[in-house]
Amino acid sequence: MVRRCDVLVLGAGAAGMMCAIRAGQRGRSVIIVDHAKAPGEKIRISGGGRCNFTNIHATAKNYLSGNPHFAKSALARYTPADFLTLVEKHGIAWHEKTLGQLFCDNSAKDIIAMLLKEMREAGAELLLQTELSGVEKTESGFSVATSSGVIEAQSLVIATGGKSIPKMGATGFAYRVAEQFGLPIIETRPGLVPLTLDPTLLENLSVLSGVAVPAEVSSGKTSFREALLFTHRGLSGPSILQISSYWREGETIRLKLEPDTNILERLKEARKSNGKQSPQTVLGDILPKRLAQYTVEASGITGPLADMADRKLATLVEAIQNWQIKPSGSEGYRTAEVTLGGVDTNCLDSRDMQAKTVPGLYFIGECVDVTGWLGGYNFQWAWASGHAAGETA
Repeated sequence: MVRRCDVLVLGAGAAGMMCAIRAGQRGRSVIIVDHAKAPGEKIRISGGGRCNFTNIHATAKNYLSGNPHFAKSALARYTPADFLTLVEKHGIAWHEKTLGQLFCDNSAKDIIAMLLKEMREAGAELLLQTELSGVEKTESGFSVATSSGVIEAQSLVIATGGKSIPKMGATGFAYRVAEQFGLPIIETRPGLVPLTLDPTLLENLSVLSGVAVPAEVSSGKTSFREALLFTHRGLSGPSILQISSYWREGETIRLKLEPDTNILERLKEARKSNGKQSPQTVLGDILPKRLAQYTVEASGITGPLADMADRKLATLVEAIQNWQIKPSGSEGYRTAEVTLGGVDTNCLDSRDMQAKTVPGLYFIGECVDVTGWLGGYNFQWAWASGHAAGETA
């Protein structure tokens, strides 16, 4: 049996559902297909189960792409305020956390329920647990073979995501479709992911596993100031996840722990007021105690502050606030929150996400070479790119 619709959306994640809603609101007949048992699985687990659904500061500068201007059009036409209006229309309680991040007060499931209700009202039909086996171009549009039969549509929207978190069902399907139609792919790699360390360094830092500290983490000219977490596999925490998108293997990252504290001045003051103290005692009031102990022991510096010249104190501070570490790699797609790279933006129209050489074929969300920072930016790209495609598909 062959089914027909105006718009077929492949992937019932954030971008796909938003696209289905907008296309349906325009009076288009829409079918949205996903191989999972439930829609919006990455929404459900996001933000610790409370979904960091957008960021009020989202602009194109918060995204990595081969074309840094590509995201401007979609982000300008569907803004964080637009999505927040939708959230409030459905009575979903929310709150703002640090750095403009907006979260549900209750559960990420509220966002999924909102999107499903909007899809129903727009007349979009959702097919779950439906496998895809092939896409073909036809005279009138596209024909897609699924486990539920063949579906023909005038417009085909690929919203199947990237490779991150394969246990949630992530596949490279979008990239295969792009290549089938001759669209180039920018090299993909894990983004927003913990970094790993070589065994020797990991063993050396094992005493710090579980320690968190405010930090400025830098790679090249890019820096982020957020928490850093030492783990039994390496380094994690928001600052590390952020910098992981900019770091490449073989490069060194710089850690400036407690970046807002003048540690050298604190040590000098302590030397002046009570020179009998050890530097570890003073650092223990600034840093987590295990980290203070590790730093002093690793430096080989012993004795009371009174015996230490400025140069020796400066050496100690350098180890804390200009710590150079070369990660061995990352934890990979298994724990990566996003996929960097993807469908080359040069072959898509930034206004509606349509392939320039294949009319009626759209790519939205994570499968496109647009990757946001941590903190709600990737959801905003999903809403904005999905809405842009839904406007014309």
